[in-house]
Amino acid sequence: MRYKYRAVDAQGQEITGILTTQSEREATRQLQRRGLTVLNLSSLDQTQTTSPQKAQKPKRRDLLAVLHELATLLSAGVSLIEAVESLAASSHPLFITQAFNSIAGKLRQGISFSLALKESGLPLPWYLFQLVEAGELTGKVDQALRDGVAQFEYETRVNDEMRSAMIYPTILIVSGIGAVLMIFIIVVPRFAGILNNRGADVPFLARAVLNSGMFLNHHWQMLLIGAGVLAVFLTYLFTQPKMRTKLSDFSLHVPLLGTWIMEAETARWASMLSTLLENRVSLLRALELAGQAIKLPSLNVRLSQVTKAVRAGTSLSQALQDNDALNPTGHNLIRAGERAGELARMLRSLAKLLEESGRTRMKRFLLLIEPLAILLIGGVIGVIITGVILAITSVNEIKF
Repeated sequence: MRYKYRAVDAQGQEITGILTTQSEREATRQLQRRGLTVLNLSSLDQTQTTSPQKAQKPKRRDLLAVLHELATLLSAGVSLIEAVESLAASSHPLFITQAFNSIAGKLRQGISFSLALKESGLPLPWYLFQLVEAGELTGKVDQALRDGVAQFEYETRVNDEMRSAMIYPTILIVSGIGAVLMIFIIVVPRFAGILNNRGADVPFLARAVLNSGMFLNHHWQMLLIGAGVLAVFLTYLFTQPKMRTKLSDFSLHVPLLGTWIMEAETARWASMLSTLLENRVSLLRALELAGQAIKLPSLNVRLSQVTKAVRAGTSLSQALQDNDALNPTGHNLIRAGERAGELARMLRSLAKLLEESGRTRMKRFLLLIEPLAILLIGGVIGVIITGVILAITSVNEIKF
Protein backbone atom coordinates (compact mmCIF):
# COMPACT_ATOMS: atom_id res chain seq x y z
CA MET A 1 0.00 0.00 0.00
CA ARG A 2 1.15 3.57 -0.69
CA TYR A 3 0.48 6.37 1.75
CA LYS A 4 0.85 10.09 1.31
CA TYR A 5 1.96 11.78 4.52
CA ARG A 6 2.31 15.27 5.93
CA ALA A 7 4.53 15.55 9.00
CA VAL A 8 6.69 17.94 11.05
CA ASP A 9 10.36 17.32 11.90
CA ALA A 10 12.23 18.26 15.10
CA GLN A 11 12.91 21.77 13.80
CA GLY A 12 9.23 22.37 13.11
CA GLN A 13 9.58 22.15 9.30
CA GLU A 14 6.64 20.61 7.47
CA ILE A 15 7.52 17.64 5.25
CA THR A 16 5.40 15.76 2.73
CA GLY A 17 6.08 12.55 0.86
CA ILE A 18 4.94 9.05 -0.06
CA LEU A 19 5.63 5.76 1.75
CA THR A 20 5.09 2.19 0.54
CA THR A 21 4.28 -0.11 3.48
CA GLN A 22 2.02 -3.01 4.40
CA SER A 23 -0.36 -0.99 6.58
CA GLU A 24 -1.15 2.46 7.91
CA ARG A 25 0.25 1.51 11.34
CA GLU A 26 3.55 0.49 9.78
CA ALA A 27 3.70 3.77 7.87
CA THR A 28 3.16 5.71 11.11
CA ARG A 29 5.90 3.74 12.85
CA GLN A 30 8.38 4.41 10.04
CA LEU A 31 7.71 8.13 10.22
CA GLN A 32 8.07 8.16 13.99
CA ARG A 33 11.41 6.32 13.75
CA ARG A 34 12.57 9.17 11.50
CA GLY A 35 11.72 11.62 14.28
CA LEU A 36 8.67 13.01 12.48
CA THR A 37 5.33 13.96 13.96
CA VAL A 38 2.53 12.78 11.66
CA LEU A 39 -0.06 15.44 10.81
CA ASN A 40 -1.94 13.61 8.07
CA LEU A 41 -1.71 10.16 6.51
CA SER A 42 -3.89 9.00 3.60
CA SER A 43 -3.89 5.94 1.35
CA LEU A 44 -3.18 6.79 -2.28
CA ASP A 45 -4.43 3.40 -3.45
CA GLN A 46 -7.79 3.85 -1.73
CA THR A 47 -8.14 7.43 -2.99
CA GLN A 48 -7.48 6.46 -6.56
CA THR A 49 -9.71 3.40 -6.60
CA THR A 50 -12.73 4.87 -4.83
CA SER A 51 -13.21 7.95 -6.97
CA PRO A 52 -13.05 6.81 -10.62
CA GLN A 53 -16.02 8.98 -11.54
CA LYS A 54 -13.91 12.10 -11.01
CA ALA A 55 -11.30 10.99 -13.53
CA GLN A 56 -11.58 12.29 -17.06
CA LYS A 57 -9.89 10.68 -20.02
CA PRO A 58 -6.51 12.31 -20.61
CA LYS A 59 -5.51 14.31 -23.64
CA ARG A 60 -2.94 13.12 -26.14
CA ARG A 61 -0.25 15.46 -24.81
CA ASP A 62 -0.73 14.01 -21.30
CA LEU A 63 -0.35 10.47 -22.62
CA LEU A 64 2.75 11.42 -24.60
CA ALA A 65 4.27 13.09 -21.53
CA VAL A 66 3.77 10.08 -19.24
CA LEU A 67 5.03 7.63 -21.88
CA HIS A 68 8.12 9.78 -22.41
CA GLU A 69 8.71 9.79 -18.67
CA LEU A 70 8.30 6.01 -18.43
CA ALA A 71 10.72 5.38 -21.31
CA THR A 72 13.25 7.77 -19.74
CA LEU A 73 13.04 6.03 -16.35
CA LEU A 74 13.54 2.62 -17.95
CA SER A 75 16.48 3.86 -20.03
CA ALA A 76 18.08 5.23 -16.84
CA GLY A 77 18.09 1.75 -15.32
CA VAL A 78 15.05 2.06 -13.06
CA SER A 79 13.19 -1.22 -12.72
CA LEU A 80 9.81 -1.50 -14.42
CA ILE A 81 7.81 -1.88 -11.19
CA GLU A 82 9.57 1.11 -9.59
CA ALA A 83 9.01 3.27 -12.67
CA VAL A 84 5.32 2.35 -12.84
CA GLU A 85 4.82 2.99 -9.11
CA SER A 86 6.59 6.32 -9.44
CA LEU A 87 4.20 7.39 -12.19
CA ALA A 88 1.24 6.14 -10.16
CA ALA A 89 2.27 8.57 -7.41
CA SER A 90 3.03 11.45 -9.79
CA SER A 91 1.11 14.64 -10.48
CA HIS A 92 -0.22 13.47 -13.83
CA PRO A 93 -4.02 13.56 -14.41
CA LEU A 94 -6.05 11.30 -12.15
CA PHE A 95 -7.05 8.93 -14.96
CA ILE A 96 -3.37 8.26 -15.72
CA THR A 97 -2.31 7.75 -12.10
CA GLN A 98 -5.24 5.38 -11.58
CA ALA A 99 -4.21 3.41 -14.67
CA PHE A 100 -0.59 3.12 -13.56
CA ASN A 101 -1.68 2.14 -10.08
CA SER A 102 -3.69 -0.69 -11.69
CA ILE A 103 -0.67 -1.66 -13.83
CA ALA A 104 1.55 -1.77 -10.73
CA GLY A 105 -0.91 -4.10 -9.00
CA LYS A 106 -0.98 -6.46 -11.99
CA LEU A 107 2.83 -6.46 -12.25
CA ARG A 108 3.04 -7.54 -8.60
CA GLN A 109 0.73 -10.44 -9.48
CA GLY A 110 3.13 -11.58 -12.21
CA ILE A 111 1.14 -10.34 -15.21
CA SER A 112 3.21 -9.10 -18.16
CA PHE A 113 3.55 -5.38 -18.71
CA SER A 114 2.03 -5.51 -22.20
CA LEU A 115 -1.09 -7.26 -20.91
CA ALA A 116 -1.35 -4.98 -17.88
CA LEU A 117 -1.06 -1.97 -20.20
CA LYS A 118 -3.87 -3.29 -22.40
CA GLU A 119 -6.15 -3.80 -19.40
CA SER A 120 -5.34 -0.41 -17.85
CA GLY A 121 -7.95 1.48 -19.87
CA LEU A 122 -5.47 4.06 -21.17
CA PRO A 123 -6.58 5.31 -24.64
CA LEU A 124 -3.33 4.36 -26.36
CA PRO A 125 -2.90 3.47 -30.04
CA TRP A 126 -3.18 -0.26 -30.73
CA TYR A 127 0.36 -0.60 -32.12
CA LEU A 128 1.93 0.50 -28.82
CA PHE A 129 0.78 -2.71 -27.13
CA GLN A 130 2.31 -4.79 -29.92
CA LEU A 131 5.60 -2.91 -29.65
CA VAL A 132 5.74 -3.34 -25.87
CA GLU A 133 5.08 -7.07 -26.28
CA ALA A 134 7.90 -7.28 -28.81
CA GLY A 135 10.12 -5.30 -26.42
CA GLU A 136 9.45 -7.81 -23.66
CA LEU A 137 10.56 -10.65 -25.92
CA THR A 138 13.79 -8.87 -26.87
CA GLY A 139 14.44 -7.33 -23.43
CA LYS A 140 14.26 -3.79 -24.83
CA VAL A 141 11.01 -2.42 -23.44
CA ASP A 142 12.47 1.09 -23.13
CA GLN A 143 13.46 1.20 -26.81
CA ALA A 144 10.11 -0.24 -27.88
CA LEU A 145 8.35 2.45 -25.84
CA ARG A 146 10.47 5.17 -27.41
CA ASP A 147 9.66 3.91 -30.91
CA GLY A 148 5.97 3.71 -30.04
CA VAL A 149 5.98 7.23 -28.62
CA ALA A 150 7.79 8.52 -31.73
CA GLN A 151 5.09 6.94 -33.93
CA PHE A 152 2.37 8.33 -31.65
CA GLU A 153 3.91 11.80 -31.91
CA TYR A 154 4.15 11.48 -35.69
CA GLU A 155 0.46 10.61 -36.06
CA THR A 156 -0.51 13.38 -33.62
CA ARG A 157 1.56 15.88 -35.60
CA VAL A 158 0.03 14.82 -38.92
CA ASN A 159 -3.52 15.09 -37.53
CA ASP A 160 -2.78 18.48 -35.98
CA GLU A 161 -1.26 19.78 -39.21
CA MET A 162 -4.27 18.68 -41.25
CA ARG A 163 -6.67 20.17 -38.70
CA SER A 164 -4.74 23.44 -38.52
CA ALA A 165 -4.50 23.63 -42.29
CA MET A 166 -8.29 23.75 -42.61
CA ILE A 167 -8.87 26.41 -39.93
CA TYR A 168 -8.28 29.47 -42.13
CA PRO A 169 -10.33 28.23 -45.14
CA THR A 170 -13.16 27.27 -42.78
CA ILE A 171 -13.15 30.70 -41.11
CA LEU A 172 -13.05 32.33 -44.52
CA ILE A 173 -16.03 30.36 -45.82
CA VAL A 174 -18.10 30.81 -42.64
CA SER A 175 -17.44 34.56 -42.53
CA GLY A 176 -18.34 34.83 -46.22
CA ILE A 177 -21.65 33.04 -45.68
CA GLY A 178 -22.31 35.32 -42.70
CA ALA A 179 -21.65 38.41 -44.82
CA VAL A 180 -24.02 37.21 -47.55
CA LEU A 181 -26.76 36.48 -45.01
CA MET A 182 -26.28 39.89 -43.40
CA ILE A 183 -26.70 41.62 -46.75
CA PHE A 184 -29.83 39.60 -47.49
CA ILE A 185 -31.36 40.18 -44.06
CA ILE A 186 -30.43 43.85 -43.46
CA VAL A 187 -29.68 45.55 -46.77
CA VAL A 188 -31.90 43.90 -49.38
CA PRO A 189 -35.27 44.32 -47.55
CA ARG A 190 -34.79 48.12 -47.50
CA PHE A 191 -35.20 48.13 -51.27
CA ALA A 192 -38.10 45.68 -51.42
CA GLY A 193 -40.59 48.50 -52.05
CA ILE A 194 -39.07 48.98 -55.49
CA LEU A 195 -40.77 45.77 -56.63
CA ASN A 196 -44.18 47.18 -55.69
CA ASN A 197 -43.57 50.57 -57.34
CA ARG A 198 -41.77 49.61 -60.55
CA GLY A 199 -42.90 46.00 -61.15
CA ALA A 200 -41.86 44.80 -64.58
CA ASP A 201 -39.48 47.75 -65.07
CA VAL A 202 -37.05 46.27 -62.57
CA PRO A 203 -34.23 44.26 -64.27
CA PHE A 204 -34.25 40.48 -63.86
CA LEU A 205 -31.13 40.34 -61.65
CA ALA A 206 -32.54 43.03 -59.35
CA ARG A 207 -35.86 41.18 -59.07
CA ALA A 208 -34.07 37.90 -58.29
CA VAL A 209 -31.95 39.48 -55.56
CA LEU A 210 -34.84 41.39 -53.96
CA ASN A 211 -37.21 38.41 -54.09
CA SER A 212 -34.56 36.15 -52.56
CA GLY A 213 -33.98 38.64 -49.76
CA MET A 214 -37.70 38.94 -49.00
CA PHE A 215 -38.18 35.18 -49.07
CA LEU A 216 -35.30 34.75 -46.61
CA ASN A 217 -36.80 37.36 -44.27
CA HIS A 218 -40.34 35.96 -44.38
CA HIS A 219 -39.42 32.28 -44.05
CA TRP A 220 -36.23 32.33 -41.97
CA GLN A 221 -37.70 29.99 -39.34
CA MET A 222 -38.53 27.37 -41.96
CA LEU A 223 -35.12 27.75 -43.60
CA LEU A 224 -33.37 27.46 -40.23
CA ILE A 225 -35.24 24.25 -39.42
CA GLY A 226 -34.45 22.89 -42.89
CA ALA A 227 -30.75 23.69 -42.45
CA GLY A 228 -30.75 21.93 -39.07
CA VAL A 229 -32.44 18.83 -40.51
CA LEU A 230 -29.99 18.80 -43.42
CA ALA A 231 -27.03 19.09 -41.03
CA VAL A 232 -28.31 16.19 -38.92
CA PHE A 233 -28.93 14.08 -42.02
CA LEU A 234 -25.46 14.76 -43.42
CA THR A 235 -23.85 14.03 -40.05
CA TYR A 236 -25.68 10.70 -39.87
CA LEU A 237 -24.81 9.93 -43.48
CA PHE A 238 -21.10 10.56 -43.01
CA THR A 239 -20.99 8.34 -39.92
CA GLN A 240 -22.05 5.36 -42.02
CA PRO A 241 -19.06 3.18 -43.03
CA LYS A 242 -20.22 2.78 -46.65
CA MET A 243 -20.64 6.51 -47.11
CA ARG A 244 -17.26 7.25 -45.56
CA THR A 245 -15.70 4.68 -47.85
CA LYS A 246 -17.24 6.32 -50.93
CA LEU A 247 -16.19 9.77 -49.72
CA SER A 248 -12.61 8.59 -49.13
CA ASP A 249 -12.40 7.09 -52.61
CA PHE A 250 -13.93 10.21 -54.16
CA SER A 251 -11.37 12.46 -52.42
CA LEU A 252 -8.56 10.60 -54.21
CA HIS A 253 -9.80 11.97 -57.55
CA VAL A 254 -9.69 15.61 -56.42
CA PRO A 255 -6.59 17.39 -57.87
CA LEU A 256 -3.81 17.95 -55.29
CA LEU A 257 -6.05 16.81 -52.44
CA GLY A 258 -6.13 13.19 -53.62
CA THR A 259 -2.35 12.94 -54.00
CA TRP A 260 -1.84 14.65 -50.65
CA ILE A 261 -4.12 12.16 -48.85
CA MET A 262 -2.55 9.18 -50.60
CA GLU A 263 0.98 10.26 -49.65
CA ALA A 264 -0.04 10.92 -46.05
CA GLU A 265 -1.57 7.45 -45.74
CA THR A 266 1.39 5.75 -47.41
CA ALA A 267 3.81 7.63 -45.14
CA ARG A 268 1.85 6.43 -42.09
CA TRP A 269 2.05 2.84 -43.37
CA ALA A 270 5.79 3.04 -44.08
CA SER A 271 6.55 4.61 -40.72
CA MET A 272 4.49 2.02 -38.86
CA LEU A 273 6.06 -0.90 -40.75
CA SER A 274 9.54 0.48 -40.08
CA THR A 275 8.87 0.82 -36.35
CA LEU A 276 7.52 -2.73 -36.08
CA LEU A 277 10.43 -4.24 -38.00
CA GLU A 278 12.97 -2.33 -35.90
CA ASN A 279 11.44 -3.97 -32.82
CA ARG A 280 11.86 -7.50 -34.21
CA VAL A 281 8.24 -8.04 -35.21
CA SER A 282 8.07 -10.57 -38.07
CA LEU A 283 7.50 -9.17 -41.55
CA LEU A 284 4.12 -10.84 -42.07
CA ARG A 285 2.82 -9.76 -38.67
CA ALA A 286 4.20 -6.24 -39.24
CA LEU A 287 2.44 -6.01 -42.61
CA GLU A 288 -0.86 -7.06 -41.03
CA LEU A 289 -0.52 -4.54 -38.20
CA ALA A 290 0.64 -1.68 -40.43
CA GLY A 291 -2.31 -2.29 -42.75
CA GLN A 292 -4.67 -1.63 -39.85
CA ALA A 293 -3.49 2.00 -39.76
CA ILE A 294 -4.66 2.65 -43.34
CA LYS A 295 -8.02 4.39 -43.67
CA LEU A 296 -8.25 4.58 -47.46
CA PRO A 297 -10.20 1.53 -48.73
CA SER A 298 -8.48 1.37 -52.12
CA LEU A 299 -4.99 1.49 -50.60
CA ASN A 300 -6.01 -0.98 -47.90
CA VAL A 301 -7.11 -3.48 -50.55
CA ARG A 302 -3.81 -3.19 -52.40
CA LEU A 303 -1.76 -3.61 -49.21
CA SER A 304 -3.84 -6.65 -48.27
CA GLN A 305 -2.91 -8.19 -51.62
CA VAL A 306 0.73 -7.35 -50.87
CA THR A 307 0.51 -9.23 -47.55
CA LYS A 308 -0.99 -12.27 -49.28
CA ALA A 309 1.74 -12.23 -51.93
CA VAL A 310 4.51 -12.02 -49.30
CA ARG A 311 2.92 -14.91 -47.40
CA ALA A 312 3.02 -16.91 -50.65
CA GLY A 313 6.78 -16.33 -50.96
CA THR A 314 7.05 -13.15 -53.06
CA SER A 315 9.52 -10.50 -51.93
CA LEU A 316 8.05 -7.34 -50.44
CA SER A 317 9.43 -5.06 -53.15
CA GLN A 318 8.05 -7.29 -55.92
CA ALA A 319 4.65 -7.62 -54.22
CA LEU A 320 4.40 -3.84 -53.83
CA GLN A 321 5.35 -3.28 -57.45
CA ASP A 322 2.91 -5.92 -58.74
CA ASN A 323 0.04 -4.27 -56.86
CA ASP A 324 1.15 -0.70 -57.70
CA ALA A 325 1.04 0.18 -53.99
CA LEU A 326 3.84 2.78 -54.06
CA ASN A 327 5.42 5.28 -56.41
CA PRO A 328 8.62 4.36 -58.33
CA THR A 329 10.82 5.99 -55.67
CA GLY A 330 9.22 3.87 -52.97
CA HIS A 331 9.71 0.67 -54.97
CA ASN A 332 13.39 1.47 -55.55
CA LEU A 333 14.03 2.28 -51.87
CA ILE A 334 12.41 -0.93 -50.62
CA ARG A 335 14.19 -3.03 -53.23
CA ALA A 336 17.52 -1.50 -52.17
CA GLY A 337 16.65 -2.02 -48.51
CA GLU A 338 15.94 -5.71 -49.06
CA ARG A 339 19.23 -6.25 -50.92
CA ALA A 340 21.26 -4.42 -48.25
CA GLY A 341 19.41 -5.91 -45.28
CA GLU A 342 18.28 -2.41 -44.23
CA LEU A 343 14.57 -2.65 -44.98
CA ALA A 344 13.48 -0.88 -41.78
CA ARG A 345 15.84 2.04 -42.41
CA MET A 346 14.71 2.42 -46.02
CA LEU A 347 11.06 2.37 -44.94
CA ARG A 348 11.83 5.13 -42.47
CA SER A 349 13.47 7.17 -45.23
CA LEU A 350 10.47 6.59 -47.48
CA ALA A 351 8.11 7.77 -44.73
CA LYS A 352 10.13 11.00 -44.33
CA LEU A 353 10.18 11.63 -48.08
CA LEU A 354 6.42 11.14 -48.36
CA GLU A 355 5.81 13.29 -45.30
CA GLU A 356 7.79 16.19 -46.76
CA SER A 357 6.08 15.76 -50.14
CA GLY A 358 2.70 15.70 -48.40
CA ARG A 359 3.48 18.95 -46.60
CA THR A 360 4.39 20.58 -49.92
CA ARG A 361 1.14 19.41 -51.52
CA MET A 362 -0.82 20.57 -48.50
CA LYS A 363 0.60 24.07 -48.90
CA ARG A 364 -0.26 24.03 -52.61
CA PHE A 365 -3.79 22.87 -51.84
CA LEU A 366 -4.25 25.68 -49.33
CA LEU A 367 -2.78 28.21 -51.76
CA LEU A 368 -5.43 27.06 -54.25
CA ILE A 369 -8.45 26.79 -51.95
CA GLU A 370 -8.03 30.21 -50.30
CA PRO A 371 -8.22 32.34 -53.49
CA LEU A 372 -11.03 30.12 -54.81
CA ALA A 373 -13.02 30.72 -51.63
CA ILE A 374 -12.35 34.45 -51.82
CA LEU A 375 -13.39 34.58 -55.50
CA LEU A 376 -16.55 32.57 -54.83
CA ILE A 377 -17.66 34.66 -51.86
CA GLY A 378 -16.68 37.90 -53.57
CA GLY A 379 -18.60 36.85 -56.67
CA VAL A 380 -21.77 36.11 -54.69
CA ILE A 381 -21.55 39.43 -52.81
CA GLY A 382 -20.83 41.21 -56.09
CA VAL A 383 -23.94 39.72 -57.71
CA ILE A 384 -26.09 40.82 -54.76
CA ILE A 385 -24.70 44.36 -54.74
CA THR A 386 -25.09 44.58 -58.53
CA GLY A 387 -28.74 43.54 -58.20
CA VAL A 388 -29.35 46.21 -55.54
CA ILE A 389 -27.65 48.90 -57.67
CA LEU A 390 -29.71 47.90 -60.72
CA ALA A 391 -32.87 48.23 -58.62
CA ILE A 392 -31.85 51.73 -57.48
CA THR A 393 -30.91 52.87 -60.98
CA SER A 394 -34.21 51.55 -62.38
CA VAL A 395 -36.11 53.77 -59.95
CA ASN A 396 -34.08 56.87 -60.74
CA GLU A 397 -33.83 56.01 -64.45
CA ILE A 398 -30.07 56.44 -64.45
CA LYS A 399 -28.51 55.32 -67.68
CA PHE A 400 -24.81 54.55 -68.06
